[in-house]
Order: sequence, then structure tokens, then C-alpha cells
Amino acid sequence: MTGRRPLARVLAAGCAARLGYAALTRAQPGGEQTWTRTNHRGEPVTLLQGPAVTAGAVAAALAVPGLDARLRLALGLAGAGAGAVGGYDDLAASGDRRGFRGHLGALAKGEVTTGAIKIAGIGAAGLAAALLLDCRGNGRSAVTGPVPSAPRRIADVGVNAALVAASANLINLFDLRPGRAIKVGALASLALALAGPQARAAAAAPAGAAAALLPEDVGERSMLGDGGANALGAMLGVAAAASLPRPARITALGVVAGLTAASEKVSFTKVIARTPPLNWLDMLGRRPPPAPESARAAGPAPDSASAADAAVRRQGGTAVADGTAQSSAATGTPRPR
Repeated sequence: MTGRRPLARVLAAGCAARLGYAALTRAQPGGEQTWTRTNHRGEPVTLLQGPAVTAGAVAAALAVPGLDARLRLALGLAGAGAGAVGGYDDLAASGDRRGFRGHLGALAKGEVTTGAIKIAGIGAAGLAAALLLDCRGNGRSAVTGPVPSAPRRIADVGVNAALVAASANLINLFDLRPGRAIKVGALASLALALAGPQARAAAAAPAGAAAALLPEDVGERSMLGDGGANALGAMLGVAAAASLPRPARITALGVVAGLTAASEKVSFTKVIARTPPLNWLDMLGRRPPPAPESARAAGPAPDSASAADAAVRRQGGTAVADGTAQSSAATGTPRPR
């Protein structure tokens, strides 16, 4: 039965996410102001999309049959764990420290930031998921032969844990414009689908839950935040760890780590804006970017990246204007988008 029912999992996750979002927006736990942030237009958006996506994806991963119990538990644990610590950072972070270097530097001085707690929490969730996958032989021993030796198993656990944690972080790095993180997650899900039926089924729940709330995201009514983006990435990381052969997993980890390192120096937003196919996909379904006041007075608006970044500067923010700010998506408060 392994690898079956990906469509059922997509539909279940999407329905659960939509129902959860409707319930949360009615209840507004802690009050509406707790969940409201201001985007790059100066308009309010809600963070409730993140908990709804996480809950829908985790519920479908655990409840819909078609994958063995340990893989379903690994998906649920990674999504719930990464979503919980990401949500905590969304709501409790002050924003004074940003990026891995900022949070780890503060930790070295004895200051425990919410970002440092998130780093530790996502790492722990990734390790727990990797250990669950190891307990089931990662689904490959029956096909490839005897169970690997102890050193190879330890190496597998390390690679899988790192892949889950790094994937959680990378999806969050793309949550700087409406719908971008969900689109990246969808592309990753499609790539995983090529690996076989188990990969398709494992990636179906996070993909379905996120896609169900894409209209709210691109419509700039809500955003994933750290909670939703971290959960989406962590569950896709588990799908990759459970389904790909060792060389492919090591390659995937290298790509994810390379993109994460590049984000410290390079603005993804500027690269996307300068690359026509990527910019087309990024803008698909979105409202046109706001133009700077000076450009509106003088004539035609500049390109989308410049316009959006100028809008952020008018609000006193730098969250999407440069590469350093982009890296703060890994461990900072929700960014104006």
C-alpha cells in the first residue's frame, strides 16, 4: 500500500487547511491584533494562514492511509515541530536579532533569542524524523539489499536530519513576497513526484494544504509566516529523505545549503526580478507592485523589485530590500512583504 493515495492526501490536506483557516479567522485566538502584520503596501495581513496550513498538512499526513506508520509519523512530527517553533518566533520575536549569525552570536553572549529557540527546535524535529525513518530502514532495505552498516546508518540519519531542517529554513527564506514560498514548495513537490509513488504521496499533504490557501496569500490577505513556511519545508524535507537514494539526498542537501548560504549575500528578490521566467512565475496571480511616490509623480513606475523595496523603505523597514535582510527570514519575525 506504500505510495498510494496521493490525490486523497492532497484533497484531505486542502480541505483541512481551508476549514482550519475559516475557524481561526472567526475565533482569532488572542485577538486580531496578535496575528496582524503590515505588508509592503502598508496594508494588514494575517498570520493565521500558517497555523491553518500546518494543521491541515499534519492532519492529512497522519490520517490518510497509503504510507507506512513510521513515515506518516515522521511527516507529522516534522511539520508540527517546525510549525510550532516557527509560530512561536512569529508571535514572540522582537526582531532585534536577525539571521543565524545574529542569533548564534547572541547565544554566545548568554542571550537566548526566539530565533535561537527556533533553530534548536527545527533541528530537534529534523533529528526525530530522521530517527523514525532509520527505524523503518528508510524504505529501501527490502529493495537494495541488507540493512546498511552502523556507520552508514549514522551517516544517513545525519544527512536526513540536516535535509529536513535545511529545507524548513529554505522555504522560509522565500516567504518574502506573496505566494512565493508556496510556489517554490509546489515546484519542489513536482520534482519529488518524479522520484516515484512514495515520494508523491509523502509530498502530497504539505503541497495540498499550502495550495488550498494560495489565493489568500497572493491576494495579500494572509501570509505563511515562519510557522507555515517552516512546516511546509520540513515536511517536504521528510518526503525527500524517505524517498531519494543516498546520492540524490546528498546532492539535494548540497543545493539547499548552497542556496541558504547565498541568501546571506544575494537578494533572491532582486535575482528573481532580473530573470524574466522567474519574475513571471513570481508575479503570477499577484497584484502589481506599488510604485514609489516620486515615480508616481514623475512618470512610469520602475521595475517590481525597486518599487516594492522603495515601499518598504517608506515604512522604515529593510526586510526585503537586501540580501542581509532576506537571511533574517530564517530566524526573525515575519517580514513586511
